[in-house]
Amino acid sequence: MIRRYGERIEQGRDYRLRPGAYAILLSGRNMLLTYQEAPNPEFQLPGGGIDPGESPLQALHREVREETGWTLADPRRVGAFRRFTYMPEYDRWAEKLCHIYLARPALRLGPPSEAGHLAVWTSAVGALDLLGNPGDGEFLRGVLGRVGRRL
Repeated sequence: MIRRYGERIEQGRDYRLRPGAYAILLSGRNMLLTYQEAPNPEFQLPGGGIDPGESPLQALHREVREETGWTLADPRRVGAFRRFTYMPEYDRWAEKLCHIYLARPALRLGPPSEAGHLAVWTSAVGALDLLGNPGDGEFLRGVLGRVGRRL
């Protein structure tokens, strides 16, 4: 069973499945996040929806590049969770199936190409207080518990 985070499911609401791929991008004790200004300002794990015909890893590479301006290396899937939420940018209620990967930032290509996103470096521990999504925070907490001894 895949754990659920976030808003409660509203009975009678039509949710559309929206799979996505997201990265925990660690570099030593630091972490690369994306800050999305709209529709609700928040810090997030870089990533997003998997487009038709795209694999989760292809989507992960594309989304990280668009939202941070960085490439990533050595992605390893660490799990998945579900969120039921309203996506105002698409005017849609969605069941987001979030595939989470651990990776490292590899090469900065430039600023984010996706409008309204900023690449933000923070301490990995500090990111726990910044992330706007409880599922993102739980997965980061789990990863830090496993890799913390090596930081």
